[in-house]
Amino acid sequence: MNDIKMNHSYELQTDVCVIGAGHAGCEAALACARLGLETVIFTMNVDSIAMMPCNPHIGGSSKGHLVREIDALGGEMGKNIDKTFIQSKMLNVSKGPAVHSLRTQADKAAYSREMRKVLEKQEHLTIRQAEVTDLLTEVSEETGRPVITGVRIHTGTVYHCRAAIICTGTYLNARCLVGESITETGPSGMQRSTFLSESLSGLGIPLRRFKTGTPARMDGRSLDYSKMQIQEGDKEVIPFSYSTDPKDVQIEQVPCFLTYTNEETHEIIRENIDRSPIYAGIIEGTGPRYCPSIEDKVVKFAEKTRHQVFIEPEGRDTNEVYVDGMSSSMPDDVQWKMYRTVPGLEHCVIVKNAYAIEYDCVNANLLKLTLESRDVDGLFCAGQFNGSSGYEEAAAQGLIAGINASMKLMGKEPLILHRSEAYIGVLIDDLVTKNNREPYRMMTSRAEYRLLLRQDNADLRLRKYGWQVGLISQEEYTKVCEKQRLIEEETARLKNVRIGAARENQEYLRSVGSAELSTAMTLAGLLCRPELDYEKISGLDPDRPELPREVTRQVEINIKYEGYIERQQKQVEQFEKLENKKIPPQIDYDDVGSLRLEARQKLKEFLPINIGQASRLSGVTPADIAVLLIYLEKNKI
Repeated sequence: MNDIKMNHSYELQTDVCVIGAGHAGCEAALACARLGLETVIFTMNVDSIAMMPCNPHIGGSSKGHLVREIDALGGEMGKNIDKTFIQSKMLNVSKGPAVHSLRTQADKAAYSREMRKVLEKQEHLTIRQAEVTDLLTEVSEETGRPVITGVRIHTGTVYHCRAAIICTGTYLNARCLVGESITETGPSGMQRSTFLSESLSGLGIPLRRFKTGTPARMDGRSLDYSKMQIQEGDKEVIPFSYSTDPKDVQIEQVPCFLTYTNEETHEIIRENIDRSPIYAGIIEGTGPRYCPSIEDKVVKFAEKTRHQVFIEPEGRDTNEVYVDGMSSSMPDDVQWKMYRTVPGLEHCVIVKNAYAIEYDCVNANLLKLTLESRDVDGLFCAGQFNGSSGYEEAAAQGLIAGINASMKLMGKEPLILHRSEAYIGVLIDDLVTKNNREPYRMMTSRAEYRLLLRQDNADLRLRKYGWQVGLISQEEYTKVCEKQRLIEEETARLKNVRIGAARENQEYLRSVGSAELSTAMTLAGLLCRPELDYEKISGLDPDRPELPREVTRQVEINIKYEGYIERQQKQVEQFEKLENKKIPPQIDYDDVGSLRLEARQKLKEFLPINIGQASRLSGVTPADIAVLLIYLEKNKI
């Protein structure tokens, strides 16, 4: 329980106020409280804590990487989904390890319930059901900028604080649309937040409108699964969290199902496209490019005769299923018609209509890499409020915002992850430096060094940072250091053990489907053969030590992809030279001769902290960077 100090009946004192208890808010609040700061997390409804208003799953392509990184840093999402998943599958296993990504179907009610338990048990943390209506500030005499001093809730009570973290998700000035029907509400019929937008505008923080959507939920008993393709989970489940015992996640899984839209579905949509709020001009906000509605798919991909539709259970104790792939804002009558054209859905019963939702969010270009506002000291922002989409992207930002708010209040250095270190680094750098005109979604293609940033080595990359900030224990950090030592020792051993072309060795290689040896070769050399793996060469390696699978898997990847890994590491070295070249905050870009006007404007607007960040700004060319480097060198900056 948070030790809130009461001054009088309407004013209270705490360290950090977290506004919103979605996936970003939960991670932010837990990080602050676990680092010893008195924290209050505000939610419109305690029953919506860590709610999944859209797809009830965690992970997926690139998103699974984010969950692993959150866990490596000391976050909660991976632990929580390990306790509440109903199906698990490793995606992209036919491809290289860089794009392997874990995806789990969640029991959405259990996920929310378990996360609420974690928050309720956390020391230094208080949950408060209330709408935050105002951010309170005072102008700093030192900087001339406003500084967060507290928040006011709808009852008039003031919570004085030293930092605030906005994690409002899709609740801010939200409205839901189903055809011509518009309801001023948050996701899943929850109460929306209506006053905070005005407070933000009053502080000079401009807002913009984004849009997202969700498909219908149906009564699973009304569907004919015999017309669909069953989608089973993996036989051996790999947990998300490094602290979860793999034995604990080998559970009975719930199947999903695959079906498809058809020309009849598409014709119904085309006939009624003028009734879609998206195409009727009713929706003001910009929607996500990589998660389009079914009407968007039909219009923009007219050549496609069908689209995938996944039927996914919402939980173990409910008949409700999620119709993944058919997000829509079509009117109610059109939804009934189009859904019932899909094989297996001919007699479907809709429990909840599909809908689009519009909401206010901020342009993340106004944030520092710490996720603190550049205009209001002590104000941090995370999640869909920053213009991103997805639970995993939100949780990652929430964790970093919580860590950096804590570091600021504790007088310590912030945690800034580079693009070369983590998908989280790519995510935040993209949000802050790129002009994202639509909800941002993480993808593996956004990471330049994805062979280094695999989901299987997140602990080796990031555990040290979690330990440094105080969210990872000494025991956990020692464990990952020992793992690294074992990997290095076994890799070196395999490179030194040579196997001759003796007859018994040749026979063994034939038995495992590999070519004979023409001359002696190291075990590492054999392991580079695509048809061989660490287990298959065991018959040639009687002296190998007993090692955990998580160690041998890293050894195998490091050896098989050694050339590619070394190449990317050299690229990272070049990248880090630019990242380490700092740009002083007091630089006068008007004094930099030969700098193009557009580049000058963008550099003034974004105030990059280093040359690497400057080089990624839209409108700043390599020639502009060369001019800037010459200026910094000439002036010994």
